[in-house]
Amino acid sequence: MLGIGEKFPDFSVTATVSTNKDNAFKTITNEDYSGKWKIYFFWPKDFTFVCPTEIAAFGKLNKEFQERDAQLLGGSTDSEFVHLAWRNHHPDLKDLPFPMLADIKRDLTGQLGIIDEKEGVAQRATYIVDPDNVIRFAYVTDLSVGRNPQEVLRVLDALQTDELCPCNWQKGQETLQV
Repeated sequence: MLGIGEKFPDFSVTATVSTNKDNAFKTITNEDYSGKWKIYFFWPKDFTFVCPTEIAAFGKLNKEFQERDAQLLGGSTDSEFVHLAWRNHHPDLKDLPFPMLADIKRDLTGQLGIIDEKEGVAQRATYIVDPDNVIRFAYVTDLSVGRNPQEVLRVLDALQTDELCPCNWQKGQETLQV
């Protein structure tokens, strides 16, 4: 698995960006959102139980990520058509404000090293990538355990201070002075 300090891989995937059939899909590459922080988060499968709770929770925080000049990008190894069907049929996903990446060839997830060997799907992985495309945070949980998007936002805040931040540090609090 790629980790802290490594460059996020080059990629090009189709993403589901809308529920409107006329403009539902868009190609997204590592060159998009240049100069921004990127939060990539992957889930195992569409039409499951834990995944939509996380995706919807990230969606509810989208504005807060945008205020920090960060772009959310979610994805799985499902196709863009499966993403579209799921968004159209799940009330919590209809109005997602960020792209759903379709890594059906498992190229991006393979380069990241986050394909679950037993299940053959993306692991529940999260990356915070800085404007220079360097991985600054990597987090993977068991397929059965959802992550905390508030914690991802907290870590982004800490990384953006470029200072030493103690345990449970929150935006606006003092950083450590050495």
